[in-house]
Amino acid sequence: MTFWRRLSSGDATGFKFLFSVAFLYALMSAIAYFVLHMEHVPPLPLDAPLDQFSEARAVQHIRVLAEENSGRQEGRPGLREAATYIKTQLEMVKERAGPNLRVEVEETQVDGSFSMMFLGHSISLGYRNHTNILMRISSMHSHDTDASVLMNAHYDSPVNSPGAGDCGSCVASLLEIARLVVDSGWAPPRPVIFLFNGAEELFMLGSHGFMTQHKLKDTVGAFINLEASGTGGIDLVCQSGPGSWPSNVYSQAAVYPMAQSSAQDIFDVFPGDTDYRMFAEDYGDIPGLDIIFLLGGYYYHTSFDTIDRIIPGSMQARGENLISVLKAFTSSSKLKVASERKSLDVDADSEMVERAVFFDYLTRFMVYHPKRVAMVLHNIPSALFLFAPFFLYMREPGRHPFLSVFCAFLKGIIHHTAGILLGVIFPVLFSVIRLFFANPMSWFAHSYLAFLMFIPCSFFGLLLPRTISDGASDCQSFSSKKIMKVEMSDEARFWGAFALYAFVTSAYFFAGLGGGFLTFVICVSMLLGWIAFCLSVKSYGYDSLKSPMFYVIALVPCLLYSVYFGGFLALFLIEKTGMIGVPPPFGFYLADVAVAAVIGLVTGFCVGPIIPICDRWLAKASILKFLLHFTVAMFAVSSQFFPYSKDAPKRVVLQHTVFSAGGNEITDSTYDLAVVDSNSMEFVFKHAPEVAEKLHAGPSFSLSNAEVSPQAAWLALFPVSCVLTKNGRFPTKANRILERYSQFPHLKTHKPPTTLEDGTRRVHLELSLGSLEEIWVTVLNITGPLSRWSFADGKLPAPELPEGGPPSYILRLSGNSSEKWIFWLEANSEAEVRVDLAVLDQRLDEESRHLKSLFPAWSDVIAYTSFLSTYFF
Repeated sequence: MTFWRRLSSGDATGFKFLFSVAFLYALMSAIAYFVLHMEHVPPLPLDAPLDQFSEARAVQHIRVLAEENSGRQEGRPGLREAATYIKTQLEMVKERAGPNLRVEVEETQVDGSFSMMFLGHSISLGYRNHTNILMRISSMHSHDTDASVLMNAHYDSPVNSPGAGDCGSCVASLLEIARLVVDSGWAPPRPVIFLFNGAEELFMLGSHGFMTQHKLKDTVGAFINLEASGTGGIDLVCQSGPGSWPSNVYSQAAVYPMAQSSAQDIFDVFPGDTDYRMFAEDYGDIPGLDIIFLLGGYYYHTSFDTIDRIIPGSMQARGENLISVLKAFTSSSKLKVASERKSLDVDADSEMVERAVFFDYLTRFMVYHPKRVAMVLHNIPSALFLFAPFFLYMREPGRHPFLSVFCAFLKGIIHHTAGILLGVIFPVLFSVIRLFFANPMSWFAHSYLAFLMFIPCSFFGLLLPRTISDGASDCQSFSSKKIMKVEMSDEARFWGAFALYAFVTSAYFFAGLGGGFLTFVICVSMLLGWIAFCLSVKSYGYDSLKSPMFYVIALVPCLLYSVYFGGFLALFLIEKTGMIGVPPPFGFYLADVAVAAVIGLVTGFCVGPIIPICDRWLAKASILKFLLHFTVAMFAVSSQFFPYSKDAPKRVVLQHTVFSAGGNEITDSTYDLAVVDSNSMEFVFKHAPEVAEKLHAGPSFSLSNAEVSPQAAWLALFPVSCVLTKNGRFPTKANRILERYSQFPHLKTHKPPTTLEDGTRRVHLELSLGSLEEIWVTVLNITGPLSRWSFADGKLPAPELPEGGPPSYILRLSGNSSEKWIFWLEANSEAEVRVDLAVLDQRLDEESRHLKSLFPAWSDVIAYTSFLSTYFF
């Protein structure tokens, strides 16, 4: 009560309005959280009717794949177990098929070689003996050449992860869909192909094998690729195309639509890729959808990706969407085989080539329109703003000079733009200052802390221009007050803010991007709010608090969508900061600055639309002081929180590096450590002294005094190693390695070199992988006068150009086999060809396992053994 008594009536009214608005946004945030985590989707139980998708039945498959399996990584026996389980389940489905269906199940082994760009690096890949499982369901009257719909999921998982989300959830979804198709009695009008590929984590090798070798590849007329970058929540259409037909089908068919055309604009910003690339871009032009679980990213590619992390309701929503969209695809007249797609008249069927603009509204419905419609629709707000000064001038031509009106609108744009920029700058500034007194990412395990820290200071930035302009207005002479009233009126502020969102909408369109729908919706809602405000002013007066409340209420549907969209974006980023990499020299600041900037931007488009009308009540000195004090308090509170937990683990890479000189001679043995977020190994050693003691580093370990692990030591992980921060190298003994392995990987000449007619020298090589039993991948870095090789049709990838070194070429080999790799290299001179060889074995010796066990429970340690050797030919 004392606080309220000390406030003036205007300040007290402002605080009441502030708390009312805060309550409204808290309520909208709760609704958005409820929707994003699929709380509104009831999962069906095991005994659900057989003609419905059941999440409980799908989860049973995940349990087998993630809990009862010994590990679905390439090189481990669990991958073969998973393939056997999937094939067995499909055979059981086949046995239940009615007389109206033809069901075929097959297992194929794929091999091949190709080059690709990944994480900005050009590499070549060679693979063999990867297993794909296929099921084709068609009516008895169909033909082998009929256009079909492909549904794809990969059943392999990354090193160290049980893969319940990635991608056991995807496999389980397709197994349940396959059962549903058969048990429901539905005879698909076009064939459906279910592809369970066994090598996605090794850079989409399974899908490449299908697209280059399978007899059905040219019959695929549409595809749905399932992926998981988390353990559930929103199942977003992240990529669609070529053309707008796939997204149009989805918009009409999805039960719980979850799609944003803006997702495709930013997909390439985040490291990684999916099988969508093989089907729609690199080795086909098949129209399709890339649908990805995006929440639960804390557990992505970690040992915490377990079945208990699957978000309830997510599988149910995905399943109901899939069966509905599958039926729509198979019934579409636009489903064409490859030869028919090539002969299409693209002018007559623009849906097959042009992109569309679309978005879902809280998974309830979708708004969809083609690009040609967006060309008109998304430029209407800009045209309307350009007309607004003329309209205001013509409404009262004698009251306001046209130039004065135009300048007032221009200042309104500058005013709102400054607020949006300050709304981003202040959170970033505070985040940097905080790092002088606290550890990075203290909000990581408690995402709400990030919102409580950065939203108030962002709101402070949004209000600051009005406070400054009001102060300047009070200092104006009497003769200029009339002009200032025109220039800085609420109407000028409103149209200035409207113009900013309108111009952003147009800019999105002309940049060829699909994300302008949000600012377009803001523009439309602001117009409706302005009408409501003007009507309320006539009824209640300009000084009544009811007038801005009517404006805010009219904007609620738009604001709710902004909170839903922005909240998802911020949550996704927070979860991913644990693995985004920390490039020097500013990696220490990267996570905090990125989260602060995004939350500031999200606050801008969530709160920004109400600012032009409401800042008159909110831009008070007392309110700004309150926001600053609240921000400082939350920063102080957040510094007391530990960044990590079992629900938000820190990722650590532990590589036992064994250097050999050919044969079984070990020249060196080290532990190499790396992290992928802003807290270095110094942080880990400080909070896990037993690890530091084991490595003889001590709790006072400092990176400045430590031996840094060189980039070359991480060849087995290339190019993923480029996003790691290499924090230390520690010597270790290799006695146990010699006890475990009877033979190390070794490269030697297969037969004498030959000289070709053009003078090039061909070196014939033989690669033996020794007695290693759980090989994930083999990587070769070849340096020298290389001109051709026996991989990727003889073509070399673009060379790596290390600083101060000659160009080199990267080759990744994978595939479980006792056979040796036989290949050749061609050199265009007599200079030596150097080959650096790295083999990643997932097995650990006893000492390495013990070291891994010493790490705290809040960390996720990816541990393996890397065998390195160098050869000259």
